[in-house]
Amino acid sequence: MKKRILIISTLLVVAVVAILILKPFQKKESAATFETVKVTRGNITNTVTATGTIEAITTVEVGTQVSGILEHLYVDFNDNVKRGQLLAQLDETPLRTQLNQSQAQVDQAQSQLTYNEATYRRLKPLYEKDLIAQSDYDQALYNFENSNAALSNAKSALDRAQVNLAYATITSPIDGVVLNRAVEEGQTVAASFNTPTLFTIVNDLTQMEVHASVDEADIGKVRLGQRVEFTVDAYSDMKFEGSVSQVRLQPVTTNNVVTYVVILNAPNPDKKLMPGMTASATIYVEEKTNTLILSGKGVRFTPDTEYMKSMFAQMQISGNMPAMPSDPPAGVQTSQASGSVPSNMPSGGTQMGSASAGMGFPGMNNDPKTKTVWVKDEKMSMRPNMIKIGIDNGTNVEVLSGLQEGDEVIISMDSPSIDAAASSSDNGRPRGPFPFGG
Repeated sequence: MKKRILIISTLLVVAVVAILILKPFQKKESAATFETVKVTRGNITNTVTATGTIEAITTVEVGTQVSGILEHLYVDFNDNVKRGQLLAQLDETPLRTQLNQSQAQVDQAQSQLTYNEATYRRLKPLYEKDLIAQSDYDQALYNFENSNAALSNAKSALDRAQVNLAYATITSPIDGVVLNRAVEEGQTVAASFNTPTLFTIVNDLTQMEVHASVDEADIGKVRLGQRVEFTVDAYSDMKFEGSVSQVRLQPVTTNNVVTYVVILNAPNPDKKLMPGMTASATIYVEEKTNTLILSGKGVRFTPDTEYMKSMFAQMQISGNMPAMPSDPPAGVQTSQASGSVPSNMPSGGTQMGSASAGMGFPGMNNDPKTKTVWVKDEKMSMRPNMIKIGIDNGTNVEVLSGLQEGDEVIISMDSPSIDAAASSSDNGRPRGPFPFGG
């Protein structure tokens, strides 16, 4: 009985020792999980936003060239007017007085000219026969020419008085709408130093434009003819459409911020848009329809370092590790003896070293439109894939080549068991750089 108990005790001790010895060698298997997005077809746009003010295409400020009292006003706010239509009438009394005075001066100068001309013609034959002195002839010629000049001057003053009288009648220079009336009947306007504004007239409210301010960082993307959508606070649920009609070169600096004025035409058939409204505009600098689209997370994704090490180790064990290229790029070191991956490859998922091109890693390049994404693969769990992108709006990118509709691109991964094993095997030392970025 004692012998049986001894044997059982010995077996138990051996079992416990075996468990304690083998436990450190046990690996906790846990497959990595991936979050993926599919390549789909759709529309993609790249836009520039700006704010501005709605203005009429043509705005004319109507003033007066002469001073006087406003005797009559014939139009008011929002009235439709035609070219040449009477808008206001100044008191003509002082202007007519000036006209009459100028006319009298003309008549006086004409009489003086007639008298001096007759004197000159009477003395000229006598001078030619040496019957009068040279001084008498010269005085007659001077009086004649001087009277002729005085008559021309009086006629100019008469013309000016007639023009001033015409300025007392104020008419519309264009067809349009009276946007503003700045005066009242009976008001005295003085035009001594500047021209006072009486009316502001806009030509056509069915065709408006937006004066938008575009930041200097975005102005290089704006081109003539680009499609525009904008909203105004008065109709927050409506979108108005237009296009870029002008990019002005004059910079506007406000608080050290440089902007440029971009003119956007804005058709307004319903006349809902009014001058002075604030518009929030979106300029479509790039847009594509029915194209391949990928989430920008797929382009920015970088694989887990420890997972990649594990994947390469499995490939080396299975003998599927591809050979290194014979001509690696400058600065890339390879270890042919150990068959390991390069130790100083640049990090990041968008530029992978050509030293791993045999496994499908794209070569290093400086083309900003060439990116590397990681596609979910049944055999290798993931594989790198070089793609060519087009429009990049920060959220999504347009795929020009390298992927097909329905491909699953990895945007994140979770491999807790690998991370734990790596932590225990590193013995507390900091992890060094890995060729595929971490």
